[in-house]
Amino acid sequence: MPLIRIEQVGKTFYGAKGDLLSLDNVSFGIEDTEFLAIIGPSGCGKSTILRMIAGLDFPTKGHIYFQDKPIRGPVPGISMVFQNFALLPWETAKENVLIALDTKAMSRQEKEEAAKALLKKLGLEGFENNYPSELSGGMKQRVGIARALAVAPDVLLLDEPFSSLDEVTSKDLRKEVLRIWNDRTEHPDTFVIVTHLVEEAVLLADRVLVMAPRPGRMIAEVKIDIPRPRSDYVRSSIFFEHVDRIDEILEKAGIEDIKHV
Repeated sequence: MPLIRIEQVGKTFYGAKGDLLSLDNVSFGIEDTEFLAIIGPSGCGKSTILRMIAGLDFPTKGHIYFQDKPIRGPVPGISMVFQNFALLPWETAKENVLIALDTKAMSRQEKEEAAKALLKKLGLEGFENNYPSELSGGMKQRVGIARALAVAPDVLLLDEPFSSLDEVTSKDLRKEVLRIWNDRTEHPDTFVIVTHLVEEAVLLADRVLVMAPRPGRMIAEVKIDIPRPRSDYVRSSIFFEHVDRIDEILEKAGIEDIKHV
């Protein structure tokens, strides 16, 4: 049984100017300890799927299950990292992480120590008391990742987490994300990333789901059977064979809104 099940999910947005069918009959599973990537053009509903898995939005049709229980709201075992960082600008890096620990049965000192340890783990030692405006884009996203990890979730959802960063910073953060996923001594063990970049999906994922828009639907699944660490293979023929396979699927579907590193 998959850790997460998405069963015949549809999503309609209702508005004064008419209704928009965003997703139609989407079904797939996410296995425990899997790194899954979802790739597709803008407007295909990728981020909406993540928000529904996180319990921040809800399907208008079908069901989503986590550990065989229906998701009806935010789930303690699932955390999300957002594209735009979603940090509170009036709070320091440490305070932004502490927000995730509000409901934990811990003393204030224990919470502060946990927040500091996470920020240190993500390379932000010495920046605990800086405000978001005093941090670079990459540092802001590290705070966002630390906040998501603070509750030790089973699943980490990443909504185009590197899209607003330069390529050097993105490369460093991809390595960091893989390091966290590979560490089986701590949670989370299951990652789901939404991306526009084919190479990013091939580099990170065990499996890539390809989506087409209007309405959003799954059109293909590509298993990535490249040995890890993938960084040893990024210039190899086997890496580009997987990239080409996904490109071919996108081309046949008439999808052009996809980028390359």
